[in-house]
Amino acid sequence: MRRGGGGGGGGRRLPKSSLAPSAIDATPALDSSAIPIRNLDSAFSRRDSDAASLCSSRPASSVGVGVGAAPNFSDRATQAAALRIVNGYLSPALTLRGPLPAARDIQAALRLLLERIDFPPNEATFEDDLIQALRLLGCPHKITRSALKAPGTPHSWPPVLAVLHWLTLFAQYSDADASSAAEAPPNDLLLYTTQGYCHFLSGDDDAVEALDEEYLSKARMDGEAAVAKFRALEKEAQELEAEVNKLTSGPSRREALEAQKETLTADVHKFEAVVKTWKTKIDEREEALVDLEKELEAKVLDARRTAAENEELLKKVDGQAVNVRDMERMHREMLVIERDIANAENGKAALEDKAWELEAKLVTKLEELEGLAEQCNQALKRLKPVIDFQYMINSKGSSPAEILGPGYKTVLKPALMAHAEENKRIIVSNLAESVDLQKQLQGSAKILEEEKSNISSLQTKHDKMVARLNLLDGEIINDDSRCTADARRMKDELEKKYNAMRSVEMEADEFLKNSEKRLQDAILKNDEETQAAATELLQLLDSIAEHKEFMEATIAQRRKELYEAADYIASLVSKTSPPVLISE
Repeated sequence: MRRGGGGGGGGRRLPKSSLAPSAIDATPALDSSAIPIRNLDSAFSRRDSDAASLCSSRPASSVGVGVGAAPNFSDRATQAAALRIVNGYLSPALTLRGPLPAARDIQAALRLLLERIDFPPNEATFEDDLIQALRLLGCPHKITRSALKAPGTPHSWPPVLAVLHWLTLFAQYSDADASSAAEAPPNDLLLYTTQGYCHFLSGDDDAVEALDEEYLSKARMDGEAAVAKFRALEKEAQELEAEVNKLTSGPSRREALEAQKETLTADVHKFEAVVKTWKTKIDEREEALVDLEKELEAKVLDARRTAAENEELLKKVDGQAVNVRDMERMHREMLVIERDIANAENGKAALEDKAWELEAKLVTKLEELEGLAEQCNQALKRLKPVIDFQYMINSKGSSPAEILGPGYKTVLKPALMAHAEENKRIIVSNLAESVDLQKQLQGSAKILEEEKSNISSLQTKHDKMVARLNLLDGEIINDDSRCTADARRMKDELEKKYNAMRSVEMEADEFLKNSEKRLQDAILKNDEETQAAATELLQLLDSIAEHKEFMEATIAQRRKELYEAADYIASLVSKTSPPVLISE
């Protein structure tokens, strides 16, 4: 953990030996378990007015009265309101029945409230424990032992109810405080700062560095976990977006059903068109067949009429008289008749050929009708109507209704109508399902928006963590660069000092050589000077000895003269002084 290192001694970290033992003993080391985050958070966020409203003699709120006025528990309405609050908190464990509850229930309620606020009473000394707990908690309401002995009387019930109401409010506040503290997220930064400054004040640099490393590693792990969670959420969001794009881009179930309905409707229209076409062809063929039958009947009638005429002519011939002219005429008429008969036979043969051709065409058309009927039956099977109907071609029928069968109008059309109604019902149900799917899609869109908002919040947290990590990395890089620069500078200084030392060593070697040479010269010169000085010293000693002898002689002479002068002065004093009389 880095702290400011500005000018002055306020930001400088003190070494271990910089603190006196008394200061170290006076500042105990704080353990992480000794600093609960809940207490720190509540210490910074708790309002003093909450405690004052519960423990002061002027509560912030009252039951049934205005703000700032103490509740009057002698009032029936106030008692009922306070009793409702107490019962609402104690139920279903216990219920006090008004207006004057039983003494046993009141004592049980007091015990339960004391247990809720972590003041479990003793059965033997319940009254003393209750009064002591109220005194410690600062309860503004006073209660006596006599009131506790008979709490259900009209005289004792108001103060007992006031105490119950106050304990209930205090217990509710304690529960709310505990729940909010339990739900509060841990404040690692506050704990880290507190522990770091604790170690800083105690001068424990190793603990500070260990705490810094632990917090940085934990921050990196939290950042990596947040990044992993963010990537997982981003991947989930991409999958949801892909699913939404797939649902929005692809055809919906309603559109698919509508397309299927259109396909089935087109198939029905095609089938009806084919049926109409073949019905028209069958009608045309039936009309042609009727015309041919009429022609055949006319030819048969002509043949019968011709045969009748021939019989009549034969009868006439038998009844007439025969002569040559008549024979010739008859012969000519017979030739004409034979020619007519031959022509009639040729026409009959041609008509028979036409009849055979028509019969072959009818057989072909019947086969085609059977093939078309088979196709229609297969189409009906694909449609799956409610009533099983199939076309059965009757080759012996003389009308379209007889050929196709009577069940076309009585069976197939109602089945097709029922199928159309069922298709309409399916379309309506599909429309309802499409509406439900639309609602589900809207719900999915809302969920996606919520996920996007969560992702944005996580992105914000991730950006903050990344910015913080980048800041830490920047500090680390700056420290690294600074240390590298210091190392490079120290290396340069060492190289300079080494070069200077080398030059100094070289100069010292040269100076040593010169000094040795000068020393030899100086020794020689000193020897010479010593010899000269010794000579001078001997001469000086001789002169000193002579001077000493001279001085001793001089001093002796001076002492002698001094003694003589003293004797002379003493003699002068004795000569000049008068005699002294000594009286007895």
